[in-house]
Amino acid sequence: MTGPTTDPETLRGRALDALTAARDRTTLLTTCVDEPDLTAQHSPLMSPLVWDLAHIGNQEEQWLLRAVGGQEALRPEIDSLYDAFEHPRAERPALPLLPPRQARAYAAEVRARVLDVLEGTALHGTRLTEAGFAFGMIAQHEQQHDETMLITHQLRRGPQALIAPDPGPAPLFTGPREVLVPGGAFTMGTSEEPWALDNERPAHRRHVPPFLIDTTPVTNAEYQAFIDDGGYDEPRWWAPEGWAHIRRHAIRAPLFWRRDGGQWLRRRFGVTEAVPPDEPVLHVCWYEADAYARWAGRRLPTEAEWEKAARFDPATGRSTRYPWGDADPAPEHANLGQRHLRPAPAGSYPAGESPLGVRQLIGDVWEWTASDFLPYPGFRAFPYREYSEVFFGPEYKVLRGGSFAVDPVACRGTFRNWDYPVRRQIFSGFRTARSAEDA
Repeated sequence: MTGPTTDPETLRGRALDALTAARDRTTLLTTCVDEPDLTAQHSPLMSPLVWDLAHIGNQEEQWLLRAVGGQEALRPEIDSLYDAFEHPRAERPALPLLPPRQARAYAAEVRARVLDVLEGTALHGTRLTEAGFAFGMIAQHEQQHDETMLITHQLRRGPQALIAPDPGPAPLFTGPREVLVPGGAFTMGTSEEPWALDNERPAHRRHVPPFLIDTTPVTNAEYQAFIDDGGYDEPRWWAPEGWAHIRRHAIRAPLFWRRDGGQWLRRRFGVTEAVPPDEPVLHVCWYEADAYARWAGRRLPTEAEWEKAARFDPATGRSTRYPWGDADPAPEHANLGQRHLRPAPAGSYPAGESPLGVRQLIGDVWEWTASDFLPYPGFRAFPYREYSEVFFGPEYKVLRGGSFAVDPVACRGTFRNWDYPVRRQIFSGFRTARSAEDA
C-alpha cells in the first residue's frame, strides 16, 4: 500500500492478510511452549499467555462478529474475564480462565465466522466499516498483544523457545552523529490514514523550533559509558522520582543486564550472551533515558520533534507516512514484525532513513520522548474511550517508532505508544536531541 485506497477488494485483501499474519504470529507464540508455560504468570507485570490468547478472540468477537456482523454473542459469560480494565494483570491467574485447548478452539471459531463477515461486509457506509477500519483495528489489537506475549517470553525463565535469524551484519556507521531539523510548521498526526487509531488523529499543524537529533538510537556502548562514569550513582542526572525509583529497586543497569567480571552480559529469550556494543540499548525506562540524556549534555526529543524528524520532507514541505516515503514497510526499510529477535546495529537500514538523514526511526526499539501522553487538538475517542482517552495525562510518557517486536500494521510515522516512565520490560530505547541555539 502506497497510501489510502478506496477499492473494496484491495481493502478486503489487505484486511485478510493483516488478520492472517496476526493469527499466524499468535499461534507461534502460544505453541512454542508447553501448557504449564501458557497458564503460568511469568511476571506480575504480565498476563498468563493463555489469557492473552482468549482475550484476542474475545475482542475480535465483540467488534467484528457483534458490532460489525450483528451476530449473537458466542460466549457472553466470558466477556468480564477478558476485560482488561476489570481485572489487573496481577490478578488474572486467579480467574477461571479458559484452559489452552478451549481458548484455542474459541479463537478459531471466532476467526472462522469473522472471515465470513469480512467477505459479506460493505467496507463503507459507517465509520466502523469505512475502509475496513474495524478489521484493521482488530488486526492491530492482536499484533499489540503478540508484542505483549513476546515480552512475556523475554521475562520467562527456562530454555530458549523462540528462534529467529539475526539481522544481517552492518558496516560500522560513520555518518554524522546528529542531524539538524529545520524550524517551522509541519503536519503532525493524520486525518487520511484509514486504519490510524484515535490518538493519531486529527492532522494538525505544529510549529517546532530548529533542533538537532541523534542520527541513530543510543547504543549499548554509549550507554555503558554512562554506567562506567557513575551515572547510576549521581543524583544530579536524575529526575527526583527517577532517583528515588532506582534507589528503591537497586537498579544499576538496563533490565536483563548483569556484570561478569569485566564484561556485561544480558539474557535474551532464554540465551545469555555478551552485550553487543553497536546495538541500540534496550530495556531502559524513561527515567534512565532522561538521565543519560542529561549526562550527555542533551535531552530527550519531544514527541513533535520526533515526528517531524521522521515524517517531514523539506523538499516538498509535506509529511510522509514513513521516514522513507509513503510505501508500506519492506525488509530493507526497517526491523519489524519479529523477523529478528533483537535490534539491528545502529546505522542499519539506509533505505529507511528520513529525507533529513535520520536512521532507524521505525523499528528496532521503541523510543522514549520527553512528552506526556495527551490528546491532539480536536481529538475524539473512537470507537471506545478505553483505547486512548482514559490514559491521557502526565502519568504516561510517549514512545515512538516501534520495535523489532512490532508488526508493520501497528506501526506508522504517526503511531503513538505510551507507558509509565518506570517500565523496562518493554522493548524500549531512545535517542537524544538538543536545541539548535545550544549548538
